[in-house]
Amino acid sequence: MLKQVGTMDWITTLGFIGPGLAEGLAAAGTTLGIAAATATGIPVVAEDPGQRGRVFILAFLPMTQTLVYGFVYMFLMYYMILPNILAKHGGALTPEIAGAVFGISLFVGLAEMFSAWMQGRVCGQAAAQLIKTKGGIFGTGIILAAYEELFGILGMVFGLVIAFMVAGW
Repeated sequence: MLKQVGTMDWITTLGFIGPGLAEGLAAAGTTLGIAAATATGIPVVAEDPGQRGRVFILAFLPMTQTLVYGFVYMFLMYYMILPNILAKHGGALTPEIAGAVFGISLFVGLAEMFSAWMQGRVCGQAAAQLIKTKGGIFGTGIILAAYEELFGILGMVFGLVIAFMVAGW
């Protein structure tokens, strides 16, 4: 698929590192988010095992940035957008396009990372209040966590829109 061109080059390689980096940053944010949610959720479950299901759900929410948004971005870049760009440019990326792909991917990865991380903090705070509210805070916690989720969605969508523009679509 890739044509060996003089410097095939570190420039093309840089472009191809980008989407994987986006997924990696999303995974890092998910890890931080889950850690934040579980750190406050575990004592809640220890005190009231009946809250276990709610804590599991709250701790799961930061995974969407990795399992959905980061993965969808990476998949579309590797299997749709980058092959189209390569076909148009003889099997290699120009420095401008490689830099753009890397930069867009860094933007998407950071959006996913911070979205997941902060969502985990929100979920942790909701989990911490489950006993005090007898589970009543759960719905509100999900809604507040969805606000953080929105930034992950927007990061993916904005990144794909810009990538489609770079690809000439």
